[in-house]
Amino acid sequence: MAKRAPKFVCQECGAVTGRWAGKCDACGAWNSIVEEVGADPILAGTGKQPAVKGRRVALHSLAGTNDEPPRLETGIAELDRVTGGGFVPGSVLLVGGDPGIGKSTLLLQAAAQVASDGSPVVYISGEEAVAQVRLRAERLSVNAAPVALAAETSVEDILATLSAGPRPSLVIIDSIQTLWTSIAEAAPGTVSQVRASAQALIRYAKTSGATVVLVGHVTKEGTLAGPRVVEHMVDAVITFEGDGSHAFRLLRATKNRFGPTDEIGVFEMTGAGLREVDNPSQLFLGERDTASPGAAVFAGMEGTRPLLVEIQALVAPTSLGTPRRAVVGWDSNRLAMVIAVLEARCGVRLAGSDVYLAVAGGLRIGEPAADLAVAAALVSSLAGLALPSDCVYFGEVSLSGRVRSVAHAAGRLKEAVKLGFGQAVVPEAVAADPPKGLRTVAIGGLNDLLQKAFDGADLDRVRAGADSSERAPALRP
Repeated sequence: MAKRAPKFVCQECGAVTGRWAGKCDACGAWNSIVEEVGADPILAGTGKQPAVKGRRVALHSLAGTNDEPPRLETGIAELDRVTGGGFVPGSVLLVGGDPGIGKSTLLLQAAAQVASDGSPVVYISGEEAVAQVRLRAERLSVNAAPVALAAETSVEDILATLSAGPRPSLVIIDSIQTLWTSIAEAAPGTVSQVRASAQALIRYAKTSGATVVLVGHVTKEGTLAGPRVVEHMVDAVITFEGDGSHAFRLLRATKNRFGPTDEIGVFEMTGAGLREVDNPSQLFLGERDTASPGAAVFAGMEGTRPLLVEIQALVAPTSLGTPRRAVVGWDSNRLAMVIAVLEARCGVRLAGSDVYLAVAGGLRIGEPAADLAVAAALVSSLAGLALPSDCVYFGEVSLSGRVRSVAHAAGRLKEAVKLGFGQAVVPEAVAADPPKGLRTVAIGGLNDLLQKAFDGADLDRVRAGADSSERAPALRP
């Protein structure tokens, strides 16, 4: 038998090279290339490996009706919201997150809930022993649930076990990086092993109709470890986000073939496990300092859920030649654009000041509707005037200084009324029909924001600042 030639595979992007190098030419990662020995499926049919004759498959037309498969509800409302109403039978989900963020805790709670409802569930742990999983289940008070538990890393043994008994409705693999298969001659966690193991489990899910959930590690850059091809192989990719200094966790779908990708689920980490947060706006605004300048409440949207968060800004004089711009929870390029528009269109000078911007609570915001709230927080911090505590802001700022309308304005305003806010600074296009109990202030551009939010104070006074104990007067409609 001919000796198989070694190949060198990047563990970040999966690129294959003929020799080792310190840096991957495909993705630019350093020290990520590892030597692997195994058959290359690309060589099949080229004469270097025997080709296998295929079989004829049936072709169907686009016309026709298909019954939507019933979803497997987990009983955890926030998890079902992110997945689009529950797990689809025969689908494969990849759940990623930082170490210790709560991935295993969430999936164990979901497995216990599904098993308690009468559906067979199998939990395979490749990182912990059976006794360790039992200790976690006892701490979560779910040890009485009829979940079949095993500690195994061999893909062949796992598939043989699953095929021997009755078909499970849900199979959880924790984690995909610990599995290995005899098909690939490489160490567990490498690209070849992760890809081959994932492919075998996906094939089992499609043929049996069971839902398979794979747990994936996250690299220091915040991306899922292993080849990106695994993300394309699965049906849904769900990330579990959070900060160790905060008690809440965010569940977000970055890919979902059977549901939306803009929904989020909010959980709070407690001593008894993860608890669902029905009203995350109250959680993010619970410790707000209403008398401090540089804080504005942004009415945002995460999927179909309105969410109110606090935008905090600090503008301070700098002694450096290049002022510092530090951003937490928002796009740094978007902040640079808002600062440039304030300087060019409104005369607000921020070039000689350090600017620090943060989204309270550790939440990450990606929509441009936060531009107006960021601009209000920056000017409030620069002037030393606190904004009204019962006011929310949302609107997209263009390069001309105009404030553009955003989607889902009615839902944002209803959420503000629900939490007791009395006024909202909004674009002109959405200020015509406010809900009962809320007064809207129409803003056509950032100059209108300066005039109405600070009672006509001229720009020189705004640049000079004011006593931080003062509060900006009520907004004029």
